[in-house]
Amino acid sequence: MRARLLPLLIVLLAAVLLALGVPLAVSVAAAQQQKVVVDRIDDTARFAALAQFVADGPGGTRPTVPGERRETLRRELVSYYGVYGIRAGVFFRNGSAMANAPADWSVPRTGEVREAFDEALLSRRSHDPRQAWPWDERRLVVASPVIRDGDVVAVVVTDSPTGALRSRILRGWLLIGAGEIAAMLLAVGAALRLTGWVLRPVRVLDATTHDIATGRLKSRVAAAGGPPELRRLARSFNEMADNVEDVLEQQRAFVADASHQLRNPLSALLLRIELLALELPEGNEEIASVRTEGKRLAQVLDDLLDLALAEHAEADLALTDIGALTEERVAAWSPAADAQKVRLAGECPPTTGWADPIALSSALDAVIDNAVKFTPEGGTVEVTVACDGDTATVVVTDTGPGLTDEELVRVGDRFWRSGRHQNVKGSGLGLSITRALLTAAGGTIDYAHHEPRGLRVTVRVPRHHP
Repeated sequence: MRARLLPLLIVLLAAVLLALGVPLAVSVAAAQQQKVVVDRIDDTARFAALAQFVADGPGGTRPTVPGERRETLRRELVSYYGVYGIRAGVFFRNGSAMANAPADWSVPRTGEVREAFDEALLSRRSHDPRQAWPWDERRLVVASPVIRDGDVVAVVVTDSPTGALRSRILRGWLLIGAGEIAAMLLAVGAALRLTGWVLRPVRVLDATTHDIATGRLKSRVAAAGGPPELRRLARSFNEMADNVEDVLEQQRAFVADASHQLRNPLSALLLRIELLALELPEGNEEIASVRTEGKRLAQVLDDLLDLALAEHAEADLALTDIGALTEERVAAWSPAADAQKVRLAGECPPTTGWADPIALSSALDAVIDNAVKFTPEGGTVEVTVACDGDTATVVVTDTGPGLTDEELVRVGDRFWRSGRHQNVKGSGLGLSITRALLTAAGGTIDYAHHEPRGLRVTVRVPRHHP
């Protein structure tokens, strides 16, 4: 969940920072250019003041002022160009130069300079130039009219390079970018802390749910952190888990008590059947049938009691040699396999894992018993111990009839038996007991098809302490 939530927060934060940073960058660029434009306006105003008393050019109606003033204006423009590199000139209404620097600069027929010149002839300062950007190598043109006696007699034009301006804009943008990056890093750090604070209870709840689903019913959520809603959810979950555990405990207690209470009357009943059999002719079919059903009922009660104990008992975990324990169980079941003319083979290299030795032995007994029981004469049952990452596995395969896909889904359910095997001795509780024993010890049991035929049962136990 964090991997999905964190990118969303980062995208939102980046969008907010861009929404703030872009207008700020534009404002910085505009402010820098405005400073330059104001300076150029002051410069043109000063040159216009010097040019006011220069004659209005050839053929003009006003007398020509002595040439010293015109020479002074020219020197000012030359000095200005030499110091700042800004082209500047004072041009009469017809476009001829009163004074300019450099000397070969004039008002072109078209372009931005001509537009500013024509606008100044209308007795107003030219509009502010278009915004200069760091990647735009354009120039800033500012024009101001020279007015004498209410008439525009000339125009002062400055044409400034924008290299220094663009450099200042770029430096301002770099500062803004650095600030945005720093703010983004701080925001990402805050988002990490926030998502961790919000999702930590969710992760704990997920882990606890998994523990309970795998049989560790004592697991609970520590409702100590996170938002109030999640703390309330954790408390509600713990209450639900307590209720579920109580119900299951009552169910187990009922099964155990019922099995125990029925065992004594059933034993007495079987004893009376045996006494009754002594008074009847030997080989009476009815007595034999009643005796068989009574023994089967006793086996079911014993299995129910074992199942209740298996679900209730705490596992006594220990570091166990899984290979040696499996080899011992294979040896114990070899006589039964030989009696049914089934080959029982084991490959049990030394492999350690954390398990309850007694519970694992009982589970292996049930699995090997089933494999031998359902394998026909001349068949093979193979038991293999191996390591699979963090788990130790015991795989039992047989060459029996196997199970269908539908039956594989139900195998291990209480009292379930395949319709094809109803005549085989058993209560249908053996694999349920096996699963309960393994789950209590942190292990698992899985069933699959074994090619070309038969069943493959895989028992897994953790190699590290759960």
